[in-house]
Amino acid sequence: MTGQVVEKSASSTAAAVEWGTLVAQIKTGDDAGMEQLYKMFSRGIRYYLCRQLGPQELDDKVHDTFLIVVNAIKRGDLREPERLMGFVRTVVRRQVAAYIEEAVHSRREQADLETGASVADRKQNPEQEAMIRQKNELMRSALEALSQRDRDILIRFYLKEQPQEQICREMSLTETQFRLLKSRAKAKFGEIGRKKLTSSGIFSVFMRAKAG
Repeated sequence: MTGQVVEKSASSTAAAVEWGTLVAQIKTGDDAGMEQLYKMFSRGIRYYLCRQLGPQELDDKVHDTFLIVVNAIKRGDLREPERLMGFVRTVVRRQVAAYIEEAVHSRREQADLETGASVADRKQNPEQEAMIRQKNELMRSALEALSQRDRDILIRFYLKEQPQEQICREMSLTETQFRLLKSRAKAKFGEIGRKKLTSSGIFSVFMRAKAG
C-alpha cells in the first residue's frame, strides 16, 4: 500500500520536478527544496502511517520520517536522485517497523512498572527525588542550548500548548515552515538531551532508584 500511495504522489508531480535539482537543494539545506519535497509526499505518508499506526502523534511521525529522508540525502545515501520516491518508501517501511517495536517495548516496560508500583512504597526515596531534580535541570539545560527560534517553538507548542495557528501568526511562519522547524527543534532537543543524559550520571541514578 505504501508503494501505491507514494507512487501516486510522485507520478502526479514527477513531470514538473527536476529530481537532480531537488536533491541538490536538499543537500545544501535549501528550505525551498525541503518544502517542495515535504509537500510532494507528506499527504501519502500521513495516510499510510495513520493506517498502520493510528492517529496518535501522527504529525510527529510524519515529520520524523521526513527528517530521516532529508538527513540521509545530506549524507549522500541517495546516489540516484530519480530514485528518490523509492528511497522514501524504504524509509517509511523501516519507520513503521521501528514504531511498532518501540510500542511493544514501551507496553512491556509499563507493565513492569505497574507491577512494581503495586507493591512499592509510594513515598519517593532520596535517590528518586534527586533523579527528578536532575532530569528537570537536564531538560532546562537542553532547551537553553537550542537557538532562540527553536526554543520558542518547543515552549509555545509543548509547554504553553499554544495552537499551531497562533504560533504561525505570531512567528510569521507558514504551516509547512512551522512543521519543519518544530521537527528539527524536537530532534535537536532530543540529541542534546541524550548527550547530557550520558555525561551527567543521571542514568546511573535512575538505575539505582529503579532497583531500589
